[in-house]
Amino acid sequence: MFASEKLPRLLADLRGRQTQMVRLLAKFTRAESPSDAKRAVDLFGRMVAAEWRRRGADVRFLHQAQRGDHVRAVWPGRSARAGQILVLGHLDTVYGLGTLRSMPFRLTRGRAFGPGVFDMKGGLVIALFAVDALARAGWQPQRPVSFLWTSDEEVGSKTSRALIEGEARRSSAALVLEPASGPDGRLKTQRKGVGTAEVLVTGRAAHAGIDPDAGVNAVHELALQIARIAQLSRTRRGITVRPTVVEGGTRSNVIPAAARVVVDLRARSAADMRAVERSLRALRPILPGAKIEVRGGFSRPPLERTASAALFAHAHELAQALGIALEEASTGGGSDGCFTAAMGVPTLDGLGAVGEGAHSAHENVVVRALPERAALLAGLLATL
Repeated sequence: MFASEKLPRLLADLRGRQTQMVRLLAKFTRAESPSDAKRAVDLFGRMVAAEWRRRGADVRFLHQAQRGDHVRAVWPGRSARAGQILVLGHLDTVYGLGTLRSMPFRLTRGRAFGPGVFDMKGGLVIALFAVDALARAGWQPQRPVSFLWTSDEEVGSKTSRALIEGEARRSSAALVLEPASGPDGRLKTQRKGVGTAEVLVTGRAAHAGIDPDAGVNAVHELALQIARIAQLSRTRRGITVRPTVVEGGTRSNVIPAAARVVVDLRARSAADMRAVERSLRALRPILPGAKIEVRGGFSRPPLERTASAALFAHAHELAQALGIALEEASTGGGSDGCFTAAMGVPTLDGLGAVGEGAHSAHENVVVRALPERAALLAGLLATL
């Protein structure tokens, strides 16, 4: 098999460039890019785009009014046949401007620390070095590769979802550079669908001491509804319906006229996702005179393992050729790969950096794993 001969040399080449990978990771991490800071995300996007232009990619900015501009870089394949490979990642992080002052980029005991280093600036570096390694080896992908770097993944992908789905329609496979699962670098072959619902209760205000029966207690109604909502969870099945934020009432001596609860929704399958939404829409008032409104629902479909199994089997073979142990995992969090999988595109997630502490003060990546992940991605790009 050609890949089994090429891949070890590819990995050896990348290991010799580990210092360069870390240097670029430091540069990317120091370019802060919180989702809500358009100017900062745009500056970082231009930095990433410049790296791709230096490699001869066809780069386009997809301009946005409120969020940062998305960046699309296309790498040509050996043929222009239908079915590009789509590689997904994001430019934005969850860390506000100025986080670097308390959480600077640093190297300690074989790990690189810093805001967004794991989720997911490490993945952006891996993609660039994978392409570099293929170019040096003269190993061009069979299909064109579209690298799509979005600006709002951490805040729900509202401006990028349609773009992702449009790219997916032209794609034979989607590779997602979100961080790996666990310190052993497992790929993510299953993700839950994710959403947020809001249940609003309208009652009627009255004096709590003089005429309490004239009122309709929205907080009491909400408490009864929360008990119902909690019963929708089926943890063993992978369905979680968790009330997370509750508001209601104005003063201790006033029967509350309004109350609300925010509910976190997770489900492993599209069928379960739809069942949860139907159950929420079916909620009816319990107290006479109370009214209920349900808003929201699932915003990301699940990534079901059926969309990942064949790609993971192929990645596993490549990893064996590289001498790397590779396993798979399931996670409760969502990613943009959920959109591609829901459209029937074979999707493999968690191909980014190996590390831990996403969205925390100790976020980090394992430096020695960077060349390994770049070699694995390179192998996938060249053989799909």
